[in-house]
Amino acid sequence: MFKIKSKIDYLKAPIEHFDMTRVDTTPIINSYRKIRGSAGDIARAADIFDAMLRDKDCTIILAQAGSAHAQGCLNIPADMVKYNMVDAVISTGACIFDMDIFEALGFRHYHGSDQMNDHELRKLYIDRIYDTLIDEEELQQCDAAIIGVAESLPPKAYSSRELIREMGRWLASGNAKKKESLVQLAYENGVPIFTPAMSDSSAGLGMIQYLWKLEDLERRVSLDSHKDFLEATKIKMNSLATGVFIVGGGVPKNFVQDTVIGAEVVGCEAPMHKYAVQITVADARDGALSGSTLKEASSWGKTDYYGGGTQMVFGEATALWPLLASYAYHRGGWKNRKRRRLNDWLNALKSPSDMGK
Repeated sequence: MFKIKSKIDYLKAPIEHFDMTRVDTTPIINSYRKIRGSAGDIARAADIFDAMLRDKDCTIILAQAGSAHAQGCLNIPADMVKYNMVDAVISTGACIFDMDIFEALGFRHYHGSDQMNDHELRKLYIDRIYDTLIDEEELQQCDAAIIGVAESLPPKAYSSRELIREMGRWLASGNAKKKESLVQLAYENGVPIFTPAMSDSSAGLGMIQYLWKLEDLERRVSLDSHKDFLEATKIKMNSLATGVFIVGGGVPKNFVQDTVIGAEVVGCEAPMHKYAVQITVADARDGALSGSTLKEASSWGKTDYYGGGTQMVFGEATALWPLLASYAYHRGGWKNRKRRRLNDWLNALKSPSDMGK
């Protein structure tokens, strides 16, 4: 007879996340620089990211999407914030809530396989993210934490940045079981995090539960995606130069690129993104956004293809992001950067048209 598997049979091998501070990929990148193909693309991307870090005028924005966080890259964006390698983050809701805050609460992602019996996983309340697994009951506890933070706030419309900042405050006040998550480090270091499509994540389900319990929907915490766009555009307008580091594509990629156009439509001149690097598995040939090249973006006035440097790196993020992040960390260009604390700056603005000092 076959033994019926239990949840513990599946959730027994936790993912161990890559530590860019312990693994020095500098020799690998230096060897890649001498050859062509994808290796040459990776080396050029590493040089462009290093140039962003050494450009004192450059505000660096990380745009992230995809499942690399769950698969072992969760600590990379957190360390990029910790070591002042990024000034703002634009993300899918899943990367922030289902992955980062999820593990900050002490839960884990586990090794799995795309060949598993998904009907059996569903019966056990286990969710599969390609080849990783999480406990759905634990994910619902994460949703409950989001509801708790929402219920603690004065009713009004918030940008996702404002709500995530409050999540960071809540974690930092003693509620985090795993220290130095991206959300907590961003709160402590004044780095804004935007999730313009926050409803498309477990956080969206948490907010549905929050709204369901309210008798008067006029007295509620709500999300204002237009406020997100305005705030991110103000960051672009207030920067002498910008560099974008894009992992994946989708909404975060389009959002960060559109800040240039956002400045244009309100009548303010803002230069195109001076530097841009993107890691993606998407194909450019179908015309979809995730695979569209950074060179194509220059036709829209978003990315300066002939400026400080742009590079597409076609490949899977768990293989490439650690190489680029580790190289930049060990090269040390971040050590002389002034921390911008853009969250503090945004909070100090008084009106929609206010740009502060």
